[in-house]
Amino acid sequence: MLSRACLAGIVLFESLAAAEYPEVRIATSTIQADVYLPDAKNGFYQGLRFDWSGIIGKLTAGGKDFYTPWFDKYDATVLDFAFRDRDIVAGMASAATGPVEEFKTPLGYDNAMPGGTFVKVGVGVLRKGDNASYSSYKAYQVVDSGKWSVKRTADSLVFTQVLDSPTSEYKYVYTKTMRLIPGKPAMTIEHTLRNTGAVAIHTNVYNHNFLRLDNGTVGPHLTAIFPFEIKPTSAPDTRFAKLDAHRFVYLKNLEGTDEVSAVVGGFGSSPSDYDIRVEDRKAGAGVRIRADRPMARLSVWSIRSVMAIEPFIEIAAEPGKEFHWKYTYDYYSLARE
Repeated sequence: MLSRACLAGIVLFESLAAAEYPEVRIATSTIQADVYLPDAKNGFYQGLRFDWSGIIGKLTAGGKDFYTPWFDKYDATVLDFAFRDRDIVAGMASAATGPVEEFKTPLGYDNAMPGGTFVKVGVGVLRKGDNASYSSYKAYQVVDSGKWSVKRTADSLVFTQVLDSPTSEYKYVYTKTMRLIPGKPAMTIEHTLRNTGAVAIHTNVYNHNFLRLDNGTVGPHLTAIFPFEIKPTSAPDTRFAKLDAHRFVYLKNLEGTDEVSAVVGGFGSSPSDYDIRVEDRKAGAGVRIRADRPMARLSVWSIRSVMAIEPFIEIAAEPGKEFHWKYTYDYYSLARE
């Protein structure tokens, strides 16, 4: 089978069910996760938007699924995603699943000349083609993806990317540890970004959290709950959803090409505000998402197949220093409607 990388720039329209990608399963008695492995040739995800490590194809806890693919097909010519007949089609940049992360601000892009290089953490050294503004959806040339390694136990995975390329002044060791918690339907994702170069690293990261609770649809049965009083920065389309004091509430079932988003304000500078619950009363399932760093920005995005809670964290690591952050996910059951 030709890989996505080999087919870049050529129309690729494939069913997800027909493809096989390198992956491993980690599990405890209460939770299991199928996790795709970074692989520049045959990996499930080969776009340049998201961190290549820790992409979960499926996570099951309490007999319910929490992450499964939100798109039906893949087409390398699609920029982000598209609606085609009854299908949702994802392009190379966005064809990821689960609690996937993007280091939104690239390193050195604005100062690089056309033909020069910049760095996307979790991806590698990329080549700048022109003077256009950076785009998460553009297929830049990959100059050096660094050295990836993976260590596995029965209930954990440690991904390490070492970037020490002569083509870039930015150098680092990035480590992501995914761990299922014994005896609990819970998972932690811990990160360390160690700056091994001579220039400071300043970027930000958000988790896209492609949530599909028990493979359900998006509608009034699905709610996001926040610990702080919401002050909308950008309110959702009132045809589809609303923000009340502490909740993001859907007003109708999303269908067809419906798309809704919002930027949520009102959180403070304490990590205690990074404590979000998403509950689906129809599926009888919920997830609690926490972090040990404060949020810098918070967005919500949805189409009919998926709800995405997107909290941002600011990252700074001086030469020789490390930056750490950790997410905790608790998966639980609810009484059905």
